[in-house]
Amino acid sequence: MDLAVDTELTLLAAGLIFLLALALGVWKYRQMATSETHLAHPYVDIAHRSALMYAFATLLIAVFVELSAWPTWVNLTAAAVVVVFFVGAIASYILHGVLRDTTNQFAHPTRGLGVAMAGLIIGETGGFAVLLAGFVKGSFLA
Repeated sequence: MDLAVDTELTLLAAGLIFLLALALGVWKYRQMATSETHLAHPYVDIAHRSALMYAFATLLIAVFVELSAWPTWVNLTAAAVVVVFFVGAIASYILHGVLRDTTNQFAHPTRGLGVAMAGLIIGETGGFAVLLAGFVKGSFLA
């Protein structure tokens, strides 16, 4: 295939996140099968579903990386920022699922949660905005 390296790496990230989602599905199933209520811990469920959604969101990002007019380093940096925040969110859900310490991380927020959420909002939105602008530049303003 003749895809640019930034696109290939973003697609690899999407595939790895999807593989993680499948593994989290096994964990979720195991909890459902062994629980008296037949429900997984809420954060196990959230980790599974978010990984599935983030895998497909990363595929969408790969399309914008491929069609962006920006240099490879800009596209790769923007995509990496978004993907790092996606994976960080999944990791935090996994941690809550393992620890079973809460069913709502905002009910009793840990120190730094607000800063982490602000970073997530800026990183995900900003990273994608860069890629969208690169697409608009390459497709409509070229």
